[in-house]
Amino acid sequence: MPPAGLYFHIPFCKRKCPYCDFYSVTGRDHLAAFLAALHREIALRAAPEMTVNTVYFGGGTPSLLSPSAVADVVAAVRTHFNLLADVEVTLETNPGAVGREGLAHLRKIGVNRLNIGVQSFRDDALHFLGRIHNRAEACAVIDQARAAGFDNLGIDLIYGLPGQTLAAWVNDLEQALQYRPEHLSCYILTFEPGTPMTCDLERGRLAPLAESRVVEMFETTAAFLSGHGYDHYEISNFARTPDFRSRHNMKYWHFEPYLGFGPSAHSYRGNTRSWNIADLDIYMQRLAQDRRPEDGREVLTREQQVLEALLLGLRLKEGFSIMEFEQRFHLPVEATFGRLLNQLSEERCLADRPGRCALTMKGMRYHNSISARFAAEL
Repeated sequence: MPPAGLYFHIPFCKRKCPYCDFYSVTGRDHLAAFLAALHREIALRAAPEMTVNTVYFGGGTPSLLSPSAVADVVAAVRTHFNLLADVEVTLETNPGAVGREGLAHLRKIGVNRLNIGVQSFRDDALHFLGRIHNRAEACAVIDQARAAGFDNLGIDLIYGLPGQTLAAWVNDLEQALQYRPEHLSCYILTFEPGTPMTCDLERGRLAPLAESRVVEMFETTAAFLSGHGYDHYEISNFARTPDFRSRHNMKYWHFEPYLGFGPSAHSYRGNTRSWNIADLDIYMQRLAQDRRPEDGREVLTREQQVLEALLLGLRLKEGFSIMEFEQRFHLPVEATFGRLLNQLSEERCLADRPGRCALTMKGMRYHNSISARFAAEL
């Protein structure tokens, strides 16, 4: 079994963004109690025989933790798991959530990859997205991260905002490249059920950007960043070189094991998926009673495994190995999907990669509908 990844969901935010549907709470009133519960969960799920080569602090806003608290979590991981020497330790942060000294301390304690939620370098876009920072603060935290010694820096951006122009989006990309980040994640704005932004959409208070314009932005993003030497290795992700791909996120796309800690965190190991309760109070109560905070689990059926292998594998530029797929599922790709593969090839959605099934740039844009077409063939 390949080395596992550990994900820590830190569910605290200064303010919740109107488009976000990740579980979080505002304020830090329960931070100390949460950390005590988190350490208890790590101990309850100890697996000294499990090798771990990625640790990811997400949220929420994990940089609201003090550097010493982050160091304590990493130390607990070293105690209860077999943490490899070359471990990738990623921490997400937002502009305004941590200062120069905090960044320097994080780097000193072993955080070696920083992911900054910039989202936009335009103040009007940041205001629409409900972010707490402005352009100047976004630029400042990138400079501070470099000064602190971070040489593996990721920037997150969002596009496809209502009313956004292609020129405005390209300007965001140009601004980002001025900092030569090792990694860029460029996400299309999605309207998730139950979020304030989706409520505004449903009530007619805003109109989504036309699909044709979103497609144009997607294609422009890929061409622009590839033209500047970035490796477009996954639908939304770009790395300056293959070495700077997100090792942790690659585990999700390669069906490798990962354990999630904290409220709402998901785990996957041995074809079993489980998830924690998405409620901070209940999470802490259960762990205070030495009970695991698991809210549910399922053993994936063979069909579910096939569908996920297709869905996740097709997100990657290199797609998936046909031989490995057939050996794993005893399902001949040509016999099962031959008709669809021919259709996709005619539609210029299937890449010509010997021994692999992968999508072209056009195909990646329509990944969801293509995945549904594969599912219909089973």
